Amino acid sequence: MDIFYPLQKFADWLIYNIFNLTHGTLLSEALNFFVYDILKIFILLIVVTHIMSLVRHYIPVTKFRNFLLSRKFYGLDYFLSASFGALTPFCSCSSIPLFISFLQAKIPLGVVFTFLITSPLINEIAIGLFIGLFGLKITLLYIAAGILVGVVGGFILGKMKMEKYIIDLEEEKEKCCCDCKKSQPSSTQVLKKISKEAFDIVYKVALYLVIGVGIGAVIHGFVPVGFFEVYLVKAGFFAVPLAVILAVPLYSNASGVIPVIQALVVKGVALGTALSFMMAIVGLSLPEAFMLKRVLRLPLLLTFFGVVTIGIIIIGYLFNFLV
Repeated sequence: MDIFYPLQKFADWLIYNIFNLTHGTLLSEALNFFVYDILKIFILLIVVTHIMSLVRHYIPVTKFRNFLLSRKFYGLDYFLSASFGALTPFCSCSSIPLFISFLQAKIPLGVVFTFLITSPLINEIAIGLFIGLFGLKITLLYIAAGILVGVVGGFILGKMKMEKYIIDLEEEKEKCCCDCKKSQPSSTQVLKKISKEAFDIVYKVALYLVIGVGIGAVIHGFVPVGFFEVYLVKAGFFAVPLAVILAVPLYSNASGVIPVIQALVVKGVALGTALSFMMAIVGLSLPEAFMLKRVLRLPLLLTFFGVVTIGIIIIGYLFNFLV
């Protein structure tokens, strides 16, 4: 039985009994979609952000950085960096200060790029939305794809030995908090801190989430089935790279774009094509490029974007073929 069945019943009751709209109309279908999805996503988001905040409490940034610097991992550090990126609730731009601090700490370049690639692609927001909208199987495949792009992309960038293209970081100041010696907090204090962090994240993305679900509801209710598919079919084999190229000028986080992607998939867009579009929006953007320009010289910046773009396109084709 669908665990979200009561939410669907509530949406049906609200739209058809309270608002007294007729079944099957464009407006009622769009509003029903909006109410059901917004409730489901917010519940999932609150649960997932609390779980991830608990994990981050025990794996803070400075501990992770010191852990990487104190040991030899023989390649496993790329996977650890990707996993840590997945635990951080950052978009591409907000992960850059932490990226700079890792460079200042002399962590290998490829490992740092793995974090930068993975952090915006996978986070608790994306995980919560994917579980609610696409199910567990697609979510696990998405997580694996994001980690794969981060690990392979970081490994390639690390092997290219492009450290000479990093701008001198001596004058860059770390913008993340330092470890302060404080008394050990009680369990109650820890739970309050975790809950506050989780709800702060939900609060920050709430508006984007409502807008994204709203756009998705309009597409779901008013756009005819196959409308997008007709135009993407014309692109044929080039639909995936075209989706990535179109996404680069855009900028959003997962909370705003994933509900739109779900509506596009429902209307006939191939999942891999839609996923590539989403990953390019959150992982490749002009604002991110401008921010990175202050620490990366142009050859390294262009190589970074090129490697990630190719990785996202490959993931798109794989999803279209496998799912």
